[in-house]
Amino acid sequence: MKIPPYLKKGDTVAIVCTARKFFPEDAKPAIELLESWGLKVKLGKTIGLDSCQLGGTDQERAADFQEQLDNDNIKAIWCARGGYGTVRIIDLIDFSKFKKNPKWIMGFSDVTVLHSHIHTLGVATIHSIMPFTVPKAPEHVKQTFHDAIFGNKLVYQVPSKSIDIKGKASGEIVGGNLSILYSLLGSPSSINTKNKILFIEDLDEYLYHIDRMMYNLKRNGYFNEVKGIIVGSMTDMHDNEIPFGQNEVAIITAIAKEYHIPIAFEFPAGHQKDNRSLVLGKQVDFEVNEKEILLNFK
Repeated sequence: MKIPPYLKKGDTVAIVCTARKFFPEDAKPAIELLESWGLKVKLGKTIGLDSCQLGGTDQERAADFQEQLDNDNIKAIWCARGGYGTVRIIDLIDFSKFKKNPKWIMGFSDVTVLHSHIHTLGVATIHSIMPFTVPKAPEHVKQTFHDAIFGNKLVYQVPSKSIDIKGKASGEIVGGNLSILYSLLGSPSSINTKNKILFIEDLDEYLYHIDRMMYNLKRNGYFNEVKGIIVGSMTDMHDNEIPFGQNEVAIITAIAKEYHIPIAFEFPAGHQKDNRSLVLGKQVDFEVNEKEILLNFK
């Protein structure tokens, strides 16, 4: 797995739209944050474009991302926000130069399309807050983003819960938004989870949808040789008038039970304010014990 060069003061970060639209005035908090760390910011041509829900047409979004990807002066690309739309452009992007000289791609939610596709190319990415979420992000969350992009040590220790499945594992951490991972199955962007730690999170889904997605991942061999599962925030889950009968914890526990692997629930990453950065593709030590969940990035 290639680890892109970590950022240093004076480097330039590009902010682009790969999915939903985002406007220059909304980018100010993110610009101020990066500049406070000694970084420079370039707003892509898609910032300010309005194509219904999207930040420009597919061609405009792909061209902007490609421009920043191929620009040697741009050391990282920060996706402005999620929603939907990244999958519409992934096959329009040429990653040939990027594979030789990788740079950090950062964001979460719909950006899981990029995380997954780039993981198949053998390059690490950063699952992190986005410009859209900067205004509501707590200071400690911003600090984890700072530490991730500058290459500082990342170690997370959070209290464990009775619902967690105890155990230890080591491997590359991969994953992202469950709905996106599910949607990529069977495509060139679908990740290989063998000997890896799988991170999943989601937002605004019906419980039976979670069950269906987890079963589809299982039938596609996602869990056969996975070393552990980290479940981030499963925010705003819904049930039908006739209850499904299991919540998200029970669904995941039941499906993963036969694999006898450690599982951590409610990890502070995903669609919530406490969205700590994860360097996807990096080796981690993962432990769930009676007192805490430990995630140590090597």
